[in-house]
Amino acid sequence: MNTSEMKKMTYRDAIRLGMTEEMRRDDNVIFMGEDIGIYGGAFGVSHGMIDEFGEERILDTPISEATIVGTAVGAAATGLRPICEIMFMDFVTFAMDALVNQGAKMRYMFGGQSQVPMVLRLPAGSGTGAAAQHSQSLEAWLCHIPGLKVVTPSTPAQAKGLIKAAIRDNNPVCFIEHKLLYKIDDLVPLDEEFIIEIGKTLTERQGKDITIVTYGSLLLKAMEAAAFLAEEGIEVEILNPATLYPMDMKPIVESVIKTGRVIVAHEAAKTGGLGGEIVARIVESDAFDYLNAPIIRLAGLDVPIPYNKELEAACVPQKIDFIRAVHRLIDSEQG
Repeated sequence: MNTSEMKKMTYRDAIRLGMTEEMRRDDNVIFMGEDIGIYGGAFGVSHGMIDEFGEERILDTPISEATIVGTAVGAAATGLRPICEIMFMDFVTFAMDALVNQGAKMRYMFGGQSQVPMVLRLPAGSGTGAAAQHSQSLEAWLCHIPGLKVVTPSTPAQAKGLIKAAIRDNNPVCFIEHKLLYKIDDLVPLDEEFIIEIGKTLTERQGKDITIVTYGSLLLKAMEAAAFLAEEGIEVEILNPATLYPMDMKPIVESVIKTGRVIVAHEAAKTGGLGGEIVARIVESDAFDYLNAPIIRLAGLDVPIPYNKELEAACVPQKIDFIRAVHRLIDSEQG
């Protein structure tokens, strides 16, 4: 794809572009959430959309996540394709009955006769000083539920490609957006058929010495650490499971076989986090026999996210943590 078909835009604008393209393409796509209309959404993602699509398709809802998701499940089962914005991922806890016990299971319970094509947009993560009730990363909860798909783009192009794929999918898709990514910008394809297939792990950087598996805002920190380590002659390969469930393990296994060392990183709390699942799958695969050192998990501390800026940063992995983990793996072999 040449540069004339690309435009530099923010992650926030890329999500809006993807939603707008799909709403123009399919009149059955509607958008629901708190303050998404005239206000444009808590993070400005839907700014201006109500001017094009009107109040019948851009639906400002009551402050009730249970109502939003419950309505979306019913709408999806009867022919519409709703997108829901949950203002903060933390608030999905209010909607778990409709999501987990209804939306995720309806297609299975009716033998495929009913589909639930809905998207749940979930702004997640720390780094904005929003404190303990507005900063969580709850992806492991969602990945544990059969019937849900879970995706998390890390770049503007991924944001556009995955939101379009999620809207077109005939199953409930949880679309996790790290809040620190909204302002980052990069080139995004303008092709209206640009879609990133759900279920793919992306290779973000080639390397031969060590594998890092990470996603969301930590991908940027891992890339910065890899650039620093390259100056020392250490080449890091970085894998991004942009679809957390169903996860594509093949590129991860192949990378670990090549490098023999692996770090798995996420911002969510370490206990019960998705990193443990990824480690288990690596250990159960052919890659286990190629490991030259124990796998390292980098993850958030098992504490609520503090408001204080310094404490907040100390709770989740940073660039220096990736660098130290790489050195630890290499030193363990040399020692």
